Amino acid sequence: MATSESEPVTDRKRGAIPPALFNACFALLVINVCYFPVAYVSGMWIWATSGLGIPTDFVNVWAAGKLVLDGHPALAYDWDIQKQVELALLGQDFPGYFAWHYPPPFLFVASLLAMLPYSVAFIGWMAASLVPYLAVVRGIVGRPFGLMLAIAFPMVFSNTLVGQNGFLTAALIGGTLYLIPARPILAGVCLGLLSYKPQYGLLFPIVLIAASQWRVFISAGVTAVAMALASWLAFGTESWQAFFHWMPMFSQAFLTEGKATWWKLQSIFSLVRYFGGTEPLAWAFQWVLTASVATVLVLMWRSRVPYTLKAAALAAGTLLTTPYLFMYDMMVLAIPVAFLVRIGLKNGFRAYELPALGCAAGKIPFSPSSASTSPERNSKEASFRAMVPPKALVALTNATGTAVSPAVETASPSAPCCSTFPPWT
Repeated sequence: MATSESEPVTDRKRGAIPPALFNACFALLVINVCYFPVAYVSGMWIWATSGLGIPTDFVNVWAAGKLVLDGHPALAYDWDIQKQVELALLGQDFPGYFAWHYPPPFLFVASLLAMLPYSVAFIGWMAASLVPYLAVVRGIVGRPFGLMLAIAFPMVFSNTLVGQNGFLTAALIGGTLYLIPARPILAGVCLGLLSYKPQYGLLFPIVLIAASQWRVFISAGVTAVAMALASWLAFGTESWQAFFHWMPMFSQAFLTEGKATWWKLQSIFSLVRYFGGTEPLAWAFQWVLTASVATVLVLMWRSRVPYTLKAAALAAGTLLTTPYLFMYDMMVLAIPVAFLVRIGLKNGFRAYELPALGCAAGKIPFSPSSASTSPERNSKEASFRAMVPPKALVALTNATGTAVSPAVETASPSAPCCSTFPPWT
């Protein structure tokens, strides 16, 4: 995202939205917006034409909330009891489990949703979590085009299809990174709220300490502790005991036994297991990648690299450090894309950057959309999908590769590390 004679940009008019980018986003936006109303009335989303519920990930949220409302929050973690509630709701059986494995604070969300009829809760959850996601991406891009980019992001389809929490996760990670330069305490609150996804909590403390972002670090810790205390008061000690009791079983099922099948996960851990590697070998690959990503990010955040690139790299790197990574979690990649698009709109895109984004987006339909919507998959299709490189690694490579280019927007030597990003434009 630089302007140099050796690497021509796609549009030299500063601030112009390249027509190819606009047209691609518009087409994807139309697909995402139009599909779900049609699918709902056609019996392909939430409820089938037979009147039976379609098994998707959201059923475990509603079922967990129902158990909370019935006065048994700890039973939400019991796989068999949880499934009985899900079967009663959907009216049909399904293979495997939609298990509840989130920390007790997320039971507040589940219980609120369970107060509503299932369809209203499903659609309402998607709409309510979409709003902060749209606001964050629009703020990062810095212009209304960010709203189109956010809705057009390919993973919007997969996340909405199964009723997952990808919008909220992306909003909290994006909100944290967007607010750090000017509102560090509020940024910490966003990060503390992200504790409902503890697998994303590894890199942020390391990077915040390396960058001396102590107000963000402390406010995140206070927020996380406050949420845990509130959930303890609301749901009792038994809910936390159940969470820690069932967590090793969940890890055993997904990361040791491969109950979700390896090609449905998006991590390097699952890639090694898919191709026949042992669990220790997979962990070795995962920890080497995690350590490498952490090292790169610490060096970046302690350097004079522009803040936009630091933020993009951290958002992408967050996905690389967890072995448990499903397709809906890839919603987080909308955040580094938004930061990189911001730079491109300001300085112009290099000739290869928009085609690279298009290729990355084009690979998404060849990846699994959910561990639940289609339990039967063609083996050749699965083999091809498993060979698709992790998109988070591609995004991190793009961010760090751009960061070292001498022609990229650079920070003033006398400026603090985050001052080059104007967060309120």
